[in-house]
Amino acid sequence: MISPLILRDTLRGLRAAGLPVVFFLIAATLFPFAVGPDARLLAKAGGGMLWLAALLAALLPIERLVAPDAEAGILDQFAARGIADEGVAAAKIAAHWLSFGPPLMLAALPGSALLGLDGATLGRLEAGLAIGTPALAALGLTVAALTAGLRGSGALAGLVLLPLAVPLLIFGAGALEPTNAQALKLLAATALLLTFGAPFAAGAALRSLRD
Repeated sequence: MISPLILRDTLRGLRAAGLPVVFFLIAATLFPFAVGPDARLLAKAGGGMLWLAALLAALLPIERLVAPDAEAGILDQFAARGIADEGVAAAKIAAHWLSFGPPLMLAALPGSALLGLDGATLGRLEAGLAIGTPALAALGLTVAALTAGLRGSGALAGLVLLPLAVPLLIFGAGALEPTNAQALKLLAATALLLTFGAPFAAGAALRSLRD
């Protein structure tokens, strides 16, 4: 039951992946207009800007992660079959990352070219996104479970997720500096904590939806 859930959510997410990717690329395109044509400034600030764009793009799919299944009674069916809410949450996190993380990492290639990032910075950016996007997916699913069924859940989700994701943004942007090896380790530690803790928090939120 878990594998079909991952496959279904992944395919559904991939069909909607265009919006976050397009948002990410538009942000990368607009950034040079905001800071000017200074190539050195763009190369220095571009990596951090791409991290910020990734964080904001993570907000876009939140409303479709949990609420449609809750309204259709699918979550109730999982519970009736004895599937733990934590297992459902973990499956949804995995599917969300599969449909969100790799497309964003691919979009970072043209995004970095638009901002003039060199190959070494691009490598550190991709490594940071590979580590950080699972945590962004975990946070997104948890926030989606917490806000499902609430009026204005999209705006509320942004208010909840963005502060929680600040450590990922700080350590991810810090890891772009070649002399700051500690930042990548801190990013990995933060991502592990969020990714492995999220199924329990999201599972509790899914249970509360049925009460």
